[in-house]
Amino acid sequence: MSFFSKKLGIDLGTANTLVFLPGKGIVLNEPSVVAVSEQDNKILAVGIEAKKMVGRTPDNIIAYKPMKDGVIADYRVTEAMLRYFIDKALGKWNIFKPDVMISVPAGVTSTERRAVIEAALKAGAKNAYVVKEPILAAIGAGIPIYEAVGHMVVDIGGGTTDVAVISLGGIVSSTSVKCAGNRIDYAIADYIKKTFNLAIGDKTAEDIKIKIGSAIPLEEELTMIVKGRDFVSGLPRSTEMKTNEIVKAIGKELREMIKAIKDVLQETPPELAADIIDQGIIMTGGSSMLRNLPELVFRRTGVKATLAEDALFCVAKGTGIALEHLHTYKKSIISKR
Repeated sequence: MSFFSKKLGIDLGTANTLVFLPGKGIVLNEPSVVAVSEQDNKILAVGIEAKKMVGRTPDNIIAYKPMKDGVIADYRVTEAMLRYFIDKALGKWNIFKPDVMISVPAGVTSTERRAVIEAALKAGAKNAYVVKEPILAAIGAGIPIYEAVGHMVVDIGGGTTDVAVISLGGIVSSTSVKCAGNRIDYAIADYIKKTFNLAIGDKTAEDIKIKIGSAIPLEEELTMIVKGRDFVSGLPRSTEMKTNEIVKAIGKELREMIKAIKDVLQETPPELAADIIDQGIIMTGGSSMLRNLPELVFRRTGVKATLAEDALFCVAKGTGIALEHLHTYKKSIISKR
């Protein structure tokens, strides 16, 4: 490894992309959004700048989210987005191509994995490595993944919920469901539409989730004023929402996530199941920060669940640690020159 070759870890998420620079930490955390002009298909803005445009663009600008359910939906846009993030993280004057490690969901197909690697190489990486998200989340959460002990990681992001049991550096059983933060947002917007005849945007739905959302009903409810457009009159209107209404609105989505956890527990070998009872379930990813979600998991599965420290950054941190110790983690890494 020459001194000049830079290393970068990228947590390429459906909602946000994080870039980790070993030695520096997380240098970039921006939405995975790209604004494209319709006429000449030119890329106008990426990340934070583009996210501001979502839901507010004139006809000739489209705000794209190139990652759908954790995988690349639009190849060209993803490549442009990666290039932007790599350049921004390394600085304008960087002439050396970096080694890049990118996270992919556990359920990713080989074609999808190939697409991520190709996009990274085209975006200016010297070598690209891809690693499954639960493994990176586990490394980032500080779990010693190479021990002969079973650990369960539940990584809930924007597009996917990845559940995996990890032992001896590999995934023993896992599942990936396309039900996560984004689906919760949609459920909230849908509920408000049906109950209050009020149309709200994705961003508002996300705000509601963060400010007053919870996985289990609360005795002391939080309230929030929600503003949107009335379906009947077509005019702007606001209404008050309470936490327990949100709990009701997102029940189906939460059940789907819990089912994924139960499915993986049910196919876990007994020795590892015993370990998981001792170790508990580690929850990572932005959406696992929903109030009381670990408590809901505990109630439904009987296994103690804890939120990892810096849950949002676990995968990104994992990429950084894995890059620093490539030789240690080589069993879990798929690489492509």
